[in-house]
Amino acid sequence: MTPTRLIHVDALRGFALLGILVVNICAFADPYYASPLSNPDYASTADHWVRLGISLLFETKFYLLFSFLFGYSFTLQMAAAERAEAAFVPRMVRRQLALLALGVAHGALLYYGEILSTYALLGLVLLAARNLSPATACRWGVGLVTVACSAWMALGVLQALAGDFSATSSSEASTKLAAFSGSALETLRFHSAHLWQTVQALWLLQGPSALAMFFFGYAAGRNQLLVTPYRWEPHLRRLLLITLAVGLPGALIYAVSATYAPGGGLETFAFGLGQLTAPLLSAAYAMSMLALFSTAAGARLCQWLAPMGKMALSNYLLQSALLGVLFSGYGAGLINRLEPLLMLPVVLGIFALQRWCSARWLRSHPYGPLEWLLRAATLWAWPSWRRSL
Repeated sequence: MTPTRLIHVDALRGFALLGILVVNICAFADPYYASPLSNPDYASTADHWVRLGISLLFETKFYLLFSFLFGYSFTLQMAAAERAEAAFVPRMVRRQLALLALGVAHGALLYYGEILSTYALLGLVLLAARNLSPATACRWGVGLVTVACSAWMALGVLQALAGDFSATSSSEASTKLAAFSGSALETLRFHSAHLWQTVQALWLLQGPSALAMFFFGYAAGRNQLLVTPYRWEPHLRRLLLITLAVGLPGALIYAVSATYAPGGGLETFAFGLGQLTAPLLSAAYAMSMLALFSTAAGARLCQWLAPMGKMALSNYLLQSALLGVLFSGYGAGLINRLEPLLMLPVVLGIFALQRWCSARWLRSHPYGPLEWLLRAATLWAWPSWRRSL
């Protein structure tokens, strides 16, 4: 495998960060987000349309794209170790343990719904499976998605048959609203108290699909599918027709149920169906962006997005910090006070600020600050902090 860092991959990772930010701002701004109840303060038609659009186009798609790129980057780490004639397993164990420590700190201090710790532990599973052939890795990925999503859909049917169509308790949302509207200490207590239970939930909700995307990304890396010229690009029209035709209906069913019928068996079934088809929609996003990057206009967008993706870890944690300053007791405490329609301009503002900071940082530093720390753990040596003049 030819070792190379593709600017297209960095830009695609930056694009994934934008989608993740769209979802995460809801988790900070709406105390009812991911609860079995709709927010009674966001009950207008416009509020519901925003919720529907985010569920349809963003939820469960962009963390899958990020997971795919994690698996792809795993193969780049394999190639780097081979070039350096270094033992790969100790390197990756150190890297994943460092990521685990960062994830736990992130969850306890900034965002209890963080996913880095999940990535860290699932990365060890991928490490154990590093000798799989690309075809076998894809079969494992398909099997994981199929079994997990079938289980969720079956659970939804059982809930519906039991008459469990809706939920009535709003205590969790009230607790979050009080904590984020209070002091910084109250926000900190909320994050640290909810970290473990949220991590367990994420393992059930996102773990199987994330690991499946690790396997798909690993297979793509082994087959060099993200190395230009793209072998799949001549078939792009047909591939998009298939992925969108299957991915969008599943996403729509999930979005409608999450917006208008949260809680109970219907949403559980729709979640399983949406997770089953979401990888296809994520693939459509990835192929469309990579093909766009090959055009004249898309090349400028690629250059603009790449700094965000090259500093993806630092920017992911910075997003949590900025959202905390806006919506929690760490700062302005705007939770439940910003209309959903206004969240999207805030997202674009945060993303533009991060992109500007990333570009300036990379002028004088080869890595983002947390990427530098992760690299130090991987190599067990201090890498260069500043660029050589």
